[in-house]
Amino acid sequence: MKQNNELKVFISSKDSTCDECGEDLGLHAWITLNEEKGAWCLSCSDLDYLVFLPSGDAALTRRSKKYSNLTAVVLKWSRSRKRYERQGLLVEAVALDRAEQECLADSEVRARRNQRAAGRRMELDKAYVARFAEKIRELFPGIPAQREKKIAEHACLKYSNRIGRTGAAKELDEPAIRLAVIAHIRHTRTNYDELLGTGYGRREARQMIHDEVAALLAKWEQLS
Repeated sequence: MKQNNELKVFISSKDSTCDECGEDLGLHAWITLNEEKGAWCLSCSDLDYLVFLPSGDAALTRRSKKYSNLTAVVLKWSRSRKRYERQGLLVEAVALDRAEQECLADSEVRARRNQRAAGRRMELDKAYVARFAEKIRELFPGIPAQREKKIAEHACLKYSNRIGRTGAAKELDEPAIRLAVIAHIRHTRTNYDELLGTGYGRREARQMIHDEVAALLAKWEQLS
């Protein structure tokens, strides 16, 4: 059923465990709260494809929110003020890029963009990403050129709790690799994020795009 509630992500103030996948998230984990199933990590909440935009630049935030099909407010509990305070917004990377393009006259925004890009490069384990990408190409020979690298870089980002950081993925386990490819298709080749952003539940949204995902997955499994 569709709802219009704003999606919220909380930065926990204590050690947390994802009640969906069982992953130990540690202190200050980024989680969503589900009334029926408790706390979920961003990966299980299907929000790990979003990037964080800190509060502070109203114009950039407004434009990013305008262009992003899916957004989530990030909140953190303030002990001194006894309330949750807004830390920023999770938005789609393409939306943030577009918003930044419109704000490039602002040197501060330009510097922040460069810092984020440099930080991302530092976080990637290049050798592991290369092996992960090679395995994707092996399992999906029909995948478009260079797409395997993009999927691997996203899935293997350190500290992200994404599929590429799991033990199975580090062993290049086929089901784990397949899940990473499915996630990429879901978020980049369908309107899945838009469905979540308009209030559909994760299960319902996945059912709605199931055939579309399966068809493209089958195509990539075949040589072109």
